[in-house]
Amino acid sequence: MTRTFNWRIVFKTMGVLTLLEALFLLVPTGVAWWYHEADLGAWIVSCAVTWLSCWWMIAAGRKAERRVGEREGYVIVAAVWVVYSLFGMLPYWLSGALPALTDAWYETMAGFTTTGSTVFTDVAAQPHSILLWRALSQWIGGMGIIVLSVAILPMFGLGGMQLYSAEVTGVSYEKLSPRIADTAKHMWITYIGLTIGEGVLLWLFGMGTFDAVCHAMSTISTGGFATHNDSVIAYSPAIQWTILVFMLLSGINFTQLIYLFRGKPQRLFHDEETRWYTSACLAAGVVLAAGLFYHTGLWSSIRIGLFTSIATITSTGFVAADYMQWPPVLWVIVFFLMFTGGASGSTAGGMKWVRIAIFAKAALAEIKRRIHPNAVIPVRFNEHTLREQTTSNVVAFMFFYVMIIVAATLWFCGCGIGFDESFGIATSMIGNVGVSIGQWGSSGCYAALPAAAKWAATFVMLIGRLEIFTVLLLFSRALWKK
Repeated sequence: MTRTFNWRIVFKTMGVLTLLEALFLLVPTGVAWWYHEADLGAWIVSCAVTWLSCWWMIAAGRKAERRVGEREGYVIVAAVWVVYSLFGMLPYWLSGALPALTDAWYETMAGFTTTGSTVFTDVAAQPHSILLWRALSQWIGGMGIIVLSVAILPMFGLGGMQLYSAEVTGVSYEKLSPRIADTAKHMWITYIGLTIGEGVLLWLFGMGTFDAVCHAMSTISTGGFATHNDSVIAYSPAIQWTILVFMLLSGINFTQLIYLFRGKPQRLFHDEETRWYTSACLAAGVVLAAGLFYHTGLWSSIRIGLFTSIATITSTGFVAADYMQWPPVLWVIVFFLMFTGGASGSTAGGMKWVRIAIFAKAALAEIKRRIHPNAVIPVRFNEHTLREQTTSNVVAFMFFYVMIIVAATLWFCGCGIGFDESFGIATSMIGNVGVSIGQWGSSGCYAALPAAAKWAATFVMLIGRLEIFTVLLLFSRALWKK
């Protein structure tokens, strides 16, 4: 028997979540007032529209049953990114910073999904309020609106477990405590602590206070929005090393970081995914540094090589050098790093190293089974034998990941973009990396992208941010018949 879809709880939950966005919008509004910027009126109107809309949704959800099933959870998770982007684009559009709706939508979705690709041709010319909102939108999306919601919704009598489950389909996060809301709170405390820590260090090393705040939020969220046109190229080596370290930390599973900060570093060092992730960052950094050695010198090549490998693997997309000016073999390596991603439970995008590791181990196990057909050869990860369902989940994820890249590449080619650049854009968007190759290389500026390609790119960003299955399940007839 088909259960009636609980639309009221969807509206009520969306209303509460939108109320949080309205509160976040007050921050850049205050900045616009502080700096006496001309776009203050646009911010006030944006806040008012968002505020009224959230209360309308809450009113539409009155007397809702507190039942949030799987279907409601998937709808809320997918809808919250769309709704947040709809209201988040208002300041760009109303202020005239991005007068085209397509561009305003693109910039906002690139922020909340932490993709970090931009349509601003002159970032440095934007007012402080716009620059702060770009960084803040990434910071909100970095840990995930849903992880925030499961920490907040219980205060309103709404359960968050179904939302959390929908957000982390596939290889799921590890719980720190029996209650999922407590886990989310611990993760947010760590998230805020890392942001403050990096901001202070950037300021101590000579970065201005405003820029330090924006770059700290963009780093910890692995978003990559900068306040200057050349990303972080012009900053000192000390600042680049600081950003490098915090990008590396942000790509680690946050539950592992919490254990580290609690004085249990052995949990981090024994975690197999962390070892795969850090080894890849180091190995790729060494290879890039070796290729750059004769052009930049020893220490510069090490810094730029490590920075580029970590920025790409974590999907942050910050740039310490224009890699499109490097020998082709080096920027091709950077391109293939876009397929990887950080660790599960981090703010990074991409496939995630737990999936890559399981996929590789499953492939090797299959070869061994061919050699020894009667042997029982399980796939093990973190000293545990994996269920066949987990391996199947990883294989399915990899399949859909590649198929979406293929479909997006064909669409971008149909929009008049060359094959290599279309392939690069598709890979960058689904991995939430931002930077790509060719015309849309290390600059990360997509202003020249055709409108049809921009809309498609935002959809691919969303699919990548929601780990594919959350979006695909919404188009499954079986889910709605359940």
